[in-house]
Amino acid sequence: MISDVVIRPERPEDAQAIHDLTRDAFAPMSFSDGREAGAIGVMRDARELTLSLVAETDRIIGHVAFSPVTIIDAQGDWYALGPIAVDAAFQRQGVGSQLARMGLDQLKQAGAAGCVLTGNPDVYRPMGFSNDHALTYGKLNPNYILYISLDGTIAGGEITFVPAMHEDHP
Repeated sequence: MISDVVIRPERPEDAQAIHDLTRDAFAPMSFSDGREAGAIGVMRDARELTLSLVAETDRIIGHVAFSPVTIIDAQGDWYALGPIAVDAAFQRQGVGSQLARMGLDQLKQAGAAGCVLTGNPDVYRPMGFSNDHALTYGKLNPNYILYISLDGTIAGGEITFVPAMHEDHP
């Protein structure tokens, strides 16, 4: 674990560094469609970026975005975690987990019911995420649809992410 990392809200001057970091982090990933970096800017411009945190040492080395979602059979305010990106030189050192946990803590303090994501269950289960198959997202394998309840509410049904997560953008 890196000890000198500062987690803070993004600032306007961070936008390009966040874009570049996210683009570079997702480029080698076989599951990436290349839209992740652009989606953050689109969410920001549309005011759909609920929470955006960066991990910083002498530069930005990580970022996580949270945006609102709609879930057919869920009560309360639910959010999506993602995209989340960490500089390759700092991966597997706890930076992504620190970003996610701080974001989840802030959402919980704000009264959020929970958070969903699509991703590798082995990565997110240790943070308390579950994939009990109560949620769906199009034709995505339910094993990769995870959630965490922040207030005890259980979610079920189809997830609708903000439009930026569905659109093509650079």
